[in-house]
Amino acid sequence: METFGEYIRQLRIDKDMSITKISELVGIDSTLWGRIERNERRASKDVISKIANIFDLNEQELMKCFLSDCFAYKILEENVDIDVLKVAEQKVKYLKSKK
Repeated sequence: METFGEYIRQLRIDKDMSITKISELVGIDSTLWGRIERNERRASKDVISKIANIFDLNEQELMKCFLSDCFAYKILEENVDIDVLKVAEQKVKYLKSKK
């Protein structure tokens, strides 16, 4: 299983695009793109949308890939048990029911 950064790096390589070219297409600095590929920075929703368009990907699926990284890194950072995801799922259901 790969991270979001690894995934978009491979997409770029498969399309034979330089970091300079893809960052121009996305509208960000090439240094920022490199940091996103190395999982040192998070992509914005706008950047994720542009990546999906450039590579003809389902934006929701790409967002899932991105968000799963966010959750995984946070769980590692806080050194908590993976069961926290079950609790979060229950809270999401609860919050949705309140709408």
